[in-house]
Amino acid sequence: MALAVSTPAGTPSGTTYAEGTLPLGKWHPNGDPDYAPRVISPTDRIAELFAREGMRSYLGEQVSIAVHMLQTGALAEKTGAADAIVAAALLHDVGHFEAVSPRPTRARQLEEQDFRHQDSGADWLAQWFSTEVTEPVRLHVLAKRYLCAVERTYLARLSPASVHTLALQGGPLTPAEVGEFERMPHAQAAVNVRRWDDQAKDPGVATPAFEHFRGLLSQLATTFSVPADHFPKGPLRAVGIELPQS
Repeated sequence: MALAVSTPAGTPSGTTYAEGTLPLGKWHPNGDPDYAPRVISPTDRIAELFAREGMRSYLGEQVSIAVHMLQTGALAEKTGAADAIVAAALLHDVGHFEAVSPRPTRARQLEEQDFRHQDSGADWLAQWFSTEVTEPVRLHVLAKRYLCAVERTYLARLSPASVHTLALQGGPLTPAEVGEFERMPHAQAAVNVRRWDDQAKDPGVATPAFEHFRGLLSQLATTFSVPADHFPKGPLRAVGIELPQS
């Protein structure tokens, strides 16, 4: 099983370990040789976010952020999507959690600036998951802007909250940006996640619990990471729009 390690301040940042080689007790505060860091799985860490922050209102929508994400994952699963795409759909808005990406916006308030939750979420997930999971997460906002540009009726179907954030995110793509997006390796997966995202805001729909997806996430998580709050960052290249590292 892939595990994350919570360690005290001063732990070397970004250290990774192969399974079975985790040096428990290597770092001990105040010279305590009996200290060992708390070890939790990535899936447990994500479950905690859903159970705590996930209960708050989702940026003006009629469902909580956890319900929205669970509904998105369920829609992906219902279509028979690959496990990695189901995980991307389930986790696409993890960057909205303040534990992942701290921000000043109050829990029930519409954001007044673009915090680029897609990037912070994808970077955080990259501690444990492959690009098949993280890149659709990173691109799902561009997918919204893409669909606004190529589908005449798409904008009219967006919720008021999504219209509000669209303006913050840059609006519909230009023709040149449309072509750039379509050439990205994970563009179609991101479009699929975006369509499920738009549908997953219904308070009347039966929503699976997080436990329904636990096994899938546990199978997809691949690495140990120390410390567990390490956010890997990489440069973005810009060609009209900001793109993930090539």
